[in-house]
Amino acid sequence: MRKWFAPALGFLIVALSGSGLLAQSKPNSLTLKEVAEGWILLWDGETTFGWESRGEAEWKITDGILTASSGGNGWLANNASFGDFILKADFRTGADGNSGIFLRSSKEGQPHQTGYELQIFDAHKEYTTGSLVNHLKAKKARIVPNQWHSYEVRAEGGAFVVKLDGKTLLKGNDPTHTVGHIGLQYNKDKQIEFRNLKLKPLGLRPIFNGRDLNGWRKVNSPDLSRGTPEWTVKQAMIHVERGPGQLETTNTFQNFVFQLDIRTHPRDNNHHPNSGIFFRGDRDGFWTGYESQIRNEFKGQDRAQPVDFGTGGIYHYQPARHVIPNDGEFFSKTIAASGRHMAVWVNGVQTSDYTDTRPEGRNARKEARLAAGTLSLQAHDPTTNLDFKNLSIVELPNR
Repeated sequence: MRKWFAPALGFLIVALSGSGLLAQSKPNSLTLKEVAEGWILLWDGETTFGWESRGEAEWKITDGILTASSGGNGWLANNASFGDFILKADFRTGADGNSGIFLRSSKEGQPHQTGYELQIFDAHKEYTTGSLVNHLKAKKARIVPNQWHSYEVRAEGGAFVVKLDGKTLLKGNDPTHTVGHIGLQYNKDKQIEFRNLKLKPLGLRPIFNGRDLNGWRKVNSPDLSRGTPEWTVKQAMIHVERGPGQLETTNTFQNFVFQLDIRTHPRDNNHHPNSGIFFRGDRDGFWTGYESQIRNEFKGQDRAQPVDFGTGGIYHYQPARHVIPNDGEFFSKTIAASGRHMAVWVNGVQTSDYTDTRPEGRNARKEARLAAGTLSLQAHDPTTNLDFKNLSIVELPNR
């Protein structure tokens, strides 16, 4: 069984038993199985990190529940963009409830027009609960007031399947919108609450075949006196020792969701291997593009105080919120990049949310790099010792 570290942050709960690791379900968390399957938490249950309020609604968090009970109409937009996915969300509303969940919407304009509105409103004349308003109609359903209900939405290209509390309400096809933001709607004076917002990206394809380095290119430091890394493939993993250098893809990627598993091997308890994932880099360019940091070190006993930006941070630009993984244990990383925005999840928990507002250019150290580039695995120094596996990616379509 794959072992995942679960910090005491209210995000993941893990119990030990004689039969192994068991995941205990609680609101706004992921099970070990979900993490292993590639699910990520869209909302952490404690803050609005990774989200942006649009309109006049005032959002608040109480006891792990997200709601807007004051202000005017508005919506809460997740900052990351997704194309194909499975989305799960719980909601609770009153007898006159009227809300929705936006899918593949733009932050600019009306979200029900720039994307889809998944209806939460039984009394609509045509597009009742479970419908994609003005696009696809659902079977009749009934929301029980003041009771939690669960949505599951599968979106693949133009194909949609919507389930409410496990019952299929809608199967249909509409190719109007292909990529965009997830959002939560608030209509003034209409009670609505949300929790358990989680998403699994779909359509990812392997970019490592598990046998050899076909599709990858070794790039060494311009200063060979500093040493060179040794890249090998064993047990369906890419293993690297020593450095500095990098292993980069022969293909380039611009907007994407990238997932992989990583394990660092420390020399001793005082050593934390340093590495990273570069993206939108220059072909044959040494350590170019943006870097999602790999370094499981933090100050004292406080995982909210990362050293050197910490695993899941965007190096140079945004430290990780929490250092989640431990050295010597596999952990998952999800990197989502779309235009100026990039976000990282570690073991399904979001660690960074960064928008590059600088003028556009080619050099990510000085400018916003929006053009396509290579992905690279970093070998940092002579102490480098890491494993990478389950590398897969999906490119996002243009709006």
